[in-house]
This record gives sequence, C-alpha cells and structure tokens, in this order.
Amino acid sequence: MRKALLKLIDFFYPPFSKYISLHTFRYIASGGTTTAAGIVIYYIVYNWVLKQQDVHLTISFLPKLITAPIAALAIESVITFFIGFTLNKYLVFTKSTLKGRIQLFRYASVVATNILINYALFKVLVEAFGFYPTVTKVIISLLLAVFSYFSQKHFTFKVKK
Repeated sequence: MRKALLKLIDFFYPPFSKYISLHTFRYIASGGTTTAAGIVIYYIVYNWVLKQQDVHLTISFLPKLITAPIAALAIESVITFFIGFTLNKYLVFTKSTLKGRIQLFRYASVVATNILINYALFKVLVEAFGFYPTVTKVIISLLLAVFSYFSQKHFTFKVKK
C-alpha cells in the first residue's frame, strides 16, 4: 500500500521538481490530503451531523454549551489526527530515527498547539467577526500548514545527524 501511494504521489512530482524537493512535495501531498479530508469532515459534521446546532452537555466537568463550529472542529480534529500521523510517518518522514511512540507524542504536541491556535482563531473569526465557519476553516488550515511543516520536519520526525 505504501509503495502504491508513493508511486501515485511521485507521478505528479515532475512539473514541480524544479521548485521543490521530492520530500517537500510528498509533505504537501500528504498534508493536502489531510487538510482536504479535514475540511470535508468538518463540513459533514457541522452541516449534517450537528445540523449547525450547538451541543448542550450535562457532564459536570465540561462546559454546558459547545457551539456547533467548535464541536465540529473537535470531532474533525480527532479524525484527522490519525490520518495525518499515519501519512507523515509512513509516506513522508520515513528516515526519522526516533521511536514511533516518541514521534506520536511529539506529533500530538504539535497537533495540540495547532488545535489551540485553531480554537482561538475560530473564536475570533466566527464568533466575534461573523465569518462563515467553513471558510474560516480553510483560511486557518492554510496558515497552520506552514507552521506544521516546520514543526514536523524539525521536531516530530527529525533525523539525528
């Protein structure tokens, strides 16, 4: 499966070979896949599962109300966490010398940071400025993609020299 996916990604690489390395192209492809999956999952959860309705909770240690955009973001984040880690570990950063559990912990740390930034920006853009949630998701995803690339390359999946 890994070889087939790499063959598919590498098939589209030649037009970009003058501008970026194969490694970076693979990261963009896997990150783009994860991001696209996240946007689709977010849209489905927000519009079809939650039907744009806020979530009311009765669990004492959780907030009583979670807005629909934030609830959809939480659900989407859990699903794309596993998609992103799998693609990065097995398709992009295969030369990392770190143990899998260390990679997973570091990946979770970067994702947690992304979620906090995502949450803060969502609160500001959707609830304070009234942006449409799906458009907001696209804008934030693009900003966090750049941060994630450098975090994953130099922290999560780094190669010891």
